[in-house]
Amino acid sequence: MSDIEEIRRRRMAELQQQAAAQQAQQQPSDAQSQEQMRRELEAQKKQAMMQILTPEARSRLANLRLTKPEFVEQIELQLIQLAQMGRVQSKITDQQLKELLRKLSGQKREINITWK
Repeated sequence: MSDIEEIRRRRMAELQQQAAAQQAQQQPSDAQSQEQMRRELEAQKKQAMMQILTPEARSRLANLRLTKPEFVEQIELQLIQLAQMGRVQSKITDQQLKELLRKLSGQKREINITWK
C-alpha cells in the first residue's frame, strides 16, 4: 500500500509542476494581449480626439495631461461619449475647450493659513 501511495504522491507532484509551468507560460501571453488591447484602445481614442478637437485644443489637452493625467482621461471619455451621442456638431475649438475645462474643474479651493 505504501508503494501505491508513494506513486500517487509523485504523480500528483508532477501534475502540479506541469500545471504551474503551463500557467507561467500563459501569463506572459495574457500580459502581452492586455498590453496590445490597451495600445489599440489608446489608438482609437487618439483617432477620436483628432475628429472631435482642433489641433490647438488637442495641444492644450496634451499640455494639461502632463500635470493632470486623470482629469484629461475623464475629459476625453466625456468628449467621446458626447460625440457618440451626436451632441458634437463641429470640431471643438481651443476656446470652447477652455470654457469646458473651466466648468469641469469646478471651484478652486482657497487655502488660508493663519498664524497664532
